[in-house]
Amino acid sequence: MDWLSYNVVYIFIGFAMGGLLKGATGAGAPLVAIPLLSLFYSVPLAVTVFAMPNLTSNLWQSWKHKEDLLPYKFVFMFALAGMVGAGIGTYMLASVPGNALKLFTALAVFCYIGFRLAKPHWILSFAHASKIVFPIGAIAGVLQGAVGISAPVSITFLNSMKLERRQFIATISIFFLAMVFVQLPLMIYYGLMTKERFILSCLAIVPLLAFMPVGAFLARHISKETFDKVILVVLGILAIRLAYEGFV
Repeated sequence: MDWLSYNVVYIFIGFAMGGLLKGATGAGAPLVAIPLLSLFYSVPLAVTVFAMPNLTSNLWQSWKHKEDLLPYKFVFMFALAGMVGAGIGTYMLASVPGNALKLFTALAVFCYIGFRLAKPHWILSFAHASKIVFPIGAIAGVLQGAVGISAPVSITFLNSMKLERRQFIATISIFFLAMVFVQLPLMIYYGLMTKERFILSCLAIVPLLAFMPVGAFLARHISKETFDKVILVVLGILAIRLAYEGFV
């Protein structure tokens, strides 16, 4: 399919909304962009098109916050586990039927919403987090590779450690960046990253980066509680629609 035949408006909106969330919180762009694009196209296309924006935005954030990383051993184990999981997940992306992937995506979003509502103040010590960092990173990597959304595991894990915002952004950026280096060559190998999708992926960098400063601005002027509620409502609507399409 020629890339011009895609409705780029949906792609622009999806990545603009993702940019708002990433700018406000430092992560979570796929939470909005992937479900939205999956509704209009497919999960494989949504995940594949997210590759280049994911690479550029996290490369920039990881460099900007390189002085704020958690201990290197922790970050290395988290990133390595994510890479292993992403390899498995990308294979699933290439081989699992589309409807099953939509249901999997919806389930991942519902799990994230459910945990945020049920355990908003859960705290995980660094000592305990260090003991489970590899399996958690691997599970998150599988989710990232298969449906492009690792937030139910990765973001929830780091948020529960009550990190400072700059520490959180530095660590999650390295995690996402490491996974892209596995996903991208595998996407090409499995035929997921076509020439048309690569063009769309490069174009999608523009709205994502353009709206990240807007998200940062909103985060300074809107209470975190209000922003979180709006995001959760949007995610809930998208997840319900995805689940419906997965069943029909």
